[in-house]
Amino acid sequence: MKTGQTLRGAARLAFDAVDGVTGIVEDMYRNIAAVSPPIGQAPTGGAPGIAGFVHATIRGINGLTRESVDIVLGRLADSLDELAPPGPGREAVISALNGVVGDYLLDTDNPLAIPMQWRRHGGTLPMDRDALKRAVPRPSRQLIITVHGLCMNDRQWTRNGHNHGVHQAERFGADAVHLLYNTGRHISVNGRELSTQLEALIAAWPTRVRSVRILAHSMGGLVTRSALAQAETLGHDWPERVRSIAFLGTPHLGAPLERGGNWIDVLGALSPYTAPIARLGWLRSAGITDLRHGSTLDEDWQGRDRFERSDHRPNLHPLPAHIEAVAAAGTLGARRTHLLGDGLVPVRSALGQTRDGRPAMAWSESGTRVFARMNHWDLLDDPRVTTFLDTHLN
Repeated sequence: MKTGQTLRGAARLAFDAVDGVTGIVEDMYRNIAAVSPPIGQAPTGGAPGIAGFVHATIRGINGLTRESVDIVLGRLADSLDELAPPGPGREAVISALNGVVGDYLLDTDNPLAIPMQWRRHGGTLPMDRDALKRAVPRPSRQLIITVHGLCMNDRQWTRNGHNHGVHQAERFGADAVHLLYNTGRHISVNGRELSTQLEALIAAWPTRVRSVRILAHSMGGLVTRSALAQAETLGHDWPERVRSIAFLGTPHLGAPLERGGNWIDVLGALSPYTAPIARLGWLRSAGITDLRHGSTLDEDWQGRDRFERSDHRPNLHPLPAHIEAVAAAGTLGARRTHLLGDGLVPVRSALGQTRDGRPAMAWSESGTRVFARMNHWDLLDDPRVTTFLDTHLN
């Protein structure tokens, strides 16, 4: 993302934050001034008297300053791009922001919102066939597709000098193509667009694609499953070429940290004195709240308040029978039988197992593995995972 675009987006987000904090402070003052009961509904409206005038003035000044700064940065955009070209550090920060508030960035037309795109060697791949021929002069008939997790990007598949996608591409004589996307959007929305993007990539590829292998980390596995579940409805043929999928730390049954965050929302909203602060939890993206139970389709969230306490459990839609699927789970414990999980995803969720231990997903023979003393990000570069993939991906 270019420097001018990044600064304009960051400035807009900063001014939005001032408005948000002003609203929280005003609500707290209003509740205190009204001597609200400790439990129950908060009074409505703005703060009374001079406090209301002060908060309105802050909003007015903030709005005028926002417009002025945006105009200036817009005029300086080209010069700023030349002064400071983008790098991995900036991309990591922008990816993290997209994970936390990516849906908000999109809804407010913020330049920081990441559009879904295919990447190779750190650059964006064109979807024009002639341009692709120039970008990939010796195209393989086999593709290795990587789909990253929440708050991450395509560059972060490389960890401690190792990249599963590049390694598998060398092993199969394939081309590694990495997906970059806004992880703050609903998983089902990203899944639908991924299906469309895969169809377009295969159609534009300079030679006929014979096989596709997908490596998915964390949320990326849910987005991949969502794409597969929606492909037939969309009339897409790309799933026929998918030979295998490796799920690394994917929360097929949801992530308890998001369920804990949901409880904090519910409890914080009980009192008018904590409700304004609890609203900060509502800033987290649709992508994050989808992780609560591993939602992958529109029907899992449409018509529901995503911040309400809910025990809705999405159905685990089966993968096409011809796809060889494997799953790797990490656990912080010293033994592989430990159910603690990798710090973010429990073992049962990563392996798609119900409470009684039965698999809710159809895996290939011996296609699941639990790795002891391994956290969520170690799955990206631990040699044990590499060996597991080499053994089970054919």
